[in-house]
Amino acid sequence: MLIESGFNPTNTSFLMLCSLLVLLMTPSLAMFYAGMVKSKNTLNTIMNCFIGFGVISLQWIVIGYTLSFGADSGLGIIGNLDHVFLAHIDGVNDNGIPHILFIVFQMMFALIAAAIITGSLVGRIKLGVLVVFLIFWSTLVYDVLAHMIWSKEGFLLVRGGLDFAGGGVVHISSGIAGLVGALIVGARKDNTSYTQGGAHSVPYAFLGAVLLFIGWLGFNSGSAGSVDYVAVNAFVVSVISAASGYFMWILLEWVIHRRPTILGSLSGLVAGLVSVTPGCGFVSLSSSIIIGAIGALICYLGLSFIKDKLRFDDSLDAFSLHGIGGIWGGVATGLFASGAVNPVVITEGGLGEGLFISGEFELLLEQLYAIVICIALSAITSYVIFKVISIFTDLRVSEEIEMQGLDSKLHGENAYNP
Repeated sequence: MLIESGFNPTNTSFLMLCSLLVLLMTPSLAMFYAGMVKSKNTLNTIMNCFIGFGVISLQWIVIGYTLSFGADSGLGIIGNLDHVFLAHIDGVNDNGIPHILFIVFQMMFALIAAAIITGSLVGRIKLGVLVVFLIFWSTLVYDVLAHMIWSKEGFLLVRGGLDFAGGGVVHISSGIAGLVGALIVGARKDNTSYTQGGAHSVPYAFLGAVLLFIGWLGFNSGSAGSVDYVAVNAFVVSVISAASGYFMWILLEWVIHRRPTILGSLSGLVAGLVSVTPGCGFVSLSSSIIIGAIGALICYLGLSFIKDKLRFDDSLDAFSLHGIGGIWGGVATGLFASGAVNPVVITEGGLGEGLFISGEFELLLEQLYAIVICIALSAITSYVIFKVISIFTDLRVSEEIEMQGLDSKLHGENAYNP
């Protein structure tokens, strides 16, 4: 086999490693989620989370990639159909990476976005309903946002908006979809929070969260697309923001409840990671400390408000952590983006540095505009998809199945046997 002209082995090896790390995120999230539910729903939670590996991978190959990264169809909203079933895919990109590898790397993002949504719906949604929803949501929401924000001709990218690794594309969109789903499908009959004894295995959740953290480093640094200073910066600030969020959550629980918890601290870890994701290739180390700490604070308050005041059964806090954290991350990018970290911020076509760096509001306002679009598209589309599905079938399992447990009733398996 001839080596393609322009092939860069270093960048290719880097993206292969990052693809592997991002792939790790989906089963790790399944473990994290599964540890926080009752034992009778352990396997169903894992299945819901990981089923996207089969379903969304195929959707990505058939139509997702071309809608996301195909040549623009007009208005910068969606790609054309030139690459359906990955047709006309050859050569390398500008970083010397084979296009087929770039496709797989981006596919991993689509997988984790779909998996996040399932955390809001555990313990009551039908598996078939979830599969149908994820297929249509990925096509009508994720692929559209990926094109608008990441494609060279994308509407929001051309306007100068910044989303380095998926604050809007992945986290806001999935968090909002999870919230809409939780409201439409309704609360569990026994909606004991994982923080109030609903978690059947805290060590299991801890292992899943740590593996998720490790995979996340490939998620963020790999978005640079090559081995350079920006990739290194994304790696380092992700670690720092995660540590900052983790410690902030512990402090909040210590001060408010006098009882710091493992599961709470893991929520802080995730909040810190989500918050820095959109700006990890644009913000400095010192900024990442602030971003992670404030992200954990905002997510903590949002989670408490939703659980204690609004009584929404966002089962495993997909919206509280990913939705709210993603929104803050988008705002934080508009506050802390620095040309010293990434020159693209101040090059021609860029809107300049963040408010706290330059004193200018232009980038922040554009970030707010993009956030509104992400929220509106995911919320409206998710609502319509769930409502259309409900015309043909009930969205949730019967009360008998829900109370006895989805593992044995739907899958004929139990996570733990005598």
